[in-house]
Amino acid sequence: MAIQSRGCEKPKKSTGGFCTWWWLPSIFSASSEAWEPTASASFETGLECLSIPDLFHLLHDLVKGYSLAICNRLRQAQQALKQAQERLATCQASHPDSPEFQRAQALVETSDAEVTYWENVHSVYRHHLATVSLLVHPWRLVDSMRQTSADVERQLHAETQAIEAFITTSGLPVKKKALDKVRKQLAGVSALVDVWWQRVWQDVQHQVDLTPAWRQWIEQLLLPRMYWQEQLSRTRCPRRKAKLFEAWEAVQTAFERHPITGQLAPAVRIGWETWASEHAKAFQRASSAVEGRNGYLSQMHHNHRGLPKGRHKVWTVLHNFDCRALDGTTPASRFFRRDFPDLFETVLSQIEELPRSRRRNQTTALSG
Repeated sequence: MAIQSRGCEKPKKSTGGFCTWWWLPSIFSASSEAWEPTASASFETGLECLSIPDLFHLLHDLVKGYSLAICNRLRQAQQALKQAQERLATCQASHPDSPEFQRAQALVETSDAEVTYWENVHSVYRHHLATVSLLVHPWRLVDSMRQTSADVERQLHAETQAIEAFITTSGLPVKKKALDKVRKQLAGVSALVDVWWQRVWQDVQHQVDLTPAWRQWIEQLLLPRMYWQEQLSRTRCPRRKAKLFEAWEAVQTAFERHPITGQLAPAVRIGWETWASEHAKAFQRASSAVEGRNGYLSQMHHNHRGLPKGRHKVWTVLHNFDCRALDGTTPASRFFRRDFPDLFETVLSQIEELPRSRRRNQTTALSG
């Protein structure tokens, strides 16, 4: 395979935020499940794209269902422990050998055990939430092996069942409706993985013919290396950042040792890394682009009728063909990699001469 046949053409840089999300405009868009409980619901965008649930809202539904109840139990246990300790101190000062002192001491031990129990419950529940978040990636975090949507969905269902079993054994009421709402979103959240892989291979096949060795190098080394690097820059949690760094470090070592990497010219390597980085940025599990969707939801909730289909189409066209990045490109031109006519001039050319305003009858006006 001659790497020069690719031409080292670098994808044009997207601007992040809303425009980065629409870098794949005809494939998917973000969806807040407050609008449509069906995981794979479609809505009118003018491009017939699939509405995919957002991971942030899925985690929010889990947090909303149980975190408050766990924190309330923990806070009550801490308050009871504080009161028991104050009572023990009072008894120790007045009657250190009395039965009341022994009862107060036993109450402190019981309250302390209760606090420890709910602290463990809180810690385990947070671990389950973190596990859910770390499952939704194109590769497994532990060994950077490629995942499919079916793999991710299976793991998410298993983790949801583990959460339900944990809640049952912890003494909290199981909220079936909350868990059912989460389960409805799992297929949609998982679908993002296959959609992303489909776009990656479509893009690379349009530029170069790959041998099995090159395809393996891209899938197992180049893409995961740039992807974990991108996720590291987005993550603020120290524990998650440490896990991501371990995954990146392992892939980075294998990438540098691979024979294909060693034979790349510097300019060619930069071209491949830029291409992989753009695709890594395009995998949006949760994005500020969702706020545009929330803006749509707020309008729908205020007027109780939703947005007219015509207005939704107009907004889609305006965004894809008239929203310009710093380099002057639009989402449509970056995606299709060609220029389009100016939207305003195109619309203006379709407008015929405006009719003259109606003239009032002068006789009628004077007599009136």
